[in-house]
Amino acid sequence: MNEINNSTSKPQNLICNSWVPAQSGRVLPVVSPIDGATFAEIPDSDAADVDLAIAAAREAFETGPWSKLTAVERGRLMLKLSLRILEEKEALAQIETKDNGKPIKQSRTDMIMAARYFEFYGSAADKLHGEVIPFMNNYDVAMYREPHGVVAVILPWNYPAQQVGRSIAPALAMGNTVVLKPSEDACLSALRIAELAVEVGFPAGVFNVVTGRGETAGKALTEHRGVDFISFTGSPEVGTLIQIAAAKNYVGCTLELGGKSPQIVFEDADLDAAIPVLVTALIQNAGQTCSAGSRVLIHRPIFDQVVAELKLRFEAIEVGLSGEDDVMGPLISAKQKQRVERYIAESDQPIIAKGRIGSNTPSDGFYVAPVLFGPCNPNSRIAQEEVFGPVLCVIPFKDEAEAIAIANGTDYGLVASVWTRDGARQKRVAKALLCGQVFVNNYGAAGGVELPFGGVRKSGHGREKGVIALHEFSRIKTVVNYFG
Repeated sequence: MNEINNSTSKPQNLICNSWVPAQSGRVLPVVSPIDGATFAEIPDSDAADVDLAIAAAREAFETGPWSKLTAVERGRLMLKLSLRILEEKEALAQIETKDNGKPIKQSRTDMIMAARYFEFYGSAADKLHGEVIPFMNNYDVAMYREPHGVVAVILPWNYPAQQVGRSIAPALAMGNTVVLKPSEDACLSALRIAELAVEVGFPAGVFNVVTGRGETAGKALTEHRGVDFISFTGSPEVGTLIQIAAAKNYVGCTLELGGKSPQIVFEDADLDAAIPVLVTALIQNAGQTCSAGSRVLIHRPIFDQVVAELKLRFEAIEVGLSGEDDVMGPLISAKQKQRVERYIAESDQPIIAKGRIGSNTPSDGFYVAPVLFGPCNPNSRIAQEEVFGPVLCVIPFKDEAEAIAIANGTDYGLVASVWTRDGARQKRVAKALLCGQVFVNNYGAAGGVELPFGGVRKSGHGREKGVIALHEFSRIKTVVNYFG
């Protein structure tokens, strides 16, 4: 094994516990959203690099030391990695903020969450048991959960470190090996966490990272016949391509593809508790969150009151990265900035309020002030499509039935929240909503590593987080023993 170097300054992939330059010799610039400046390079990998990584992962899974470790031993390695991430929290957070653009407080929280994933799944590695199935006399039937083998993981740029924990940790806990292709727009924390895995003793070939563009490295990875399972988080358009690639090779996949999540506020809601959350559920990570609460549905009797409060809060938001108390930083790239600005400029819905960009923000950074639209037609483009930026739509509703119809009236179905003191209404509405998670009188539950997460319809399929994720990263084998 080559000596591990500083992954944030060298354009190399991490394959089989060694730093390896791209076979093509090409690199991509790493641009900070804060000021638009290039500050590092990463490999512009292609199929040859993917071949190397998958070969390493295959050998580790089938014949290497990883294949011989018990679940307890795998778990202990993951717990060591969790502790190392916490030890490196500040350095990792600084990397994340420069690479991704989010305020430093959010980056620190993300590192704590990344560590928590490895802690949770490290502790769960030996807790997922098989089953004995009652059958005919003279038969003993057992059901085992086994790893898929080599897992391809494609991650987005919005929560790089957290996403590593969310996808890689359950895959490793089940005994799989992994080839990760992080987003080319933000991947430095992923490289560093993989480097920490080597430092704490993960065997060679278990956790491989190949950087590059989706249309080259990502395509080569998901179409590779050496991949046994695919985990993808990203856009519905790319998710469709992932499903096609998986189908051609007869392998499974989990897809988390975004949302247009409603926050439903009834007239009996505790508005003092609800209103701050209605805002933070949208502007967290500058709206670049698949589960962002991007639509607020408000009962008509309180519509004007809630909108007035939201207007004040939006007008008080200052975008920028100037200190510990920042609430919103830049978008990830110039391309994303242009996309969000285009949605805002082309919308035919009325604008209620806007935030502002701080006077000390770099002029070449990718900053967009948050915008509050309303009252919006629930069928308008701005209320139907995922903007993935700091844009909030407010929509009035007359009764419970209309609220449910509007909430379910998009192609997505990821997350929703319901704000009401009425216990029966809480149950009725939660049951009627077409989505994977419903929060009653709260939103997000602080990330909830333990809480199964995923969507329906255009938001994807399969579940991440919680013990259920171990099911996704495993397959069932039934053994029938006749002893008569």
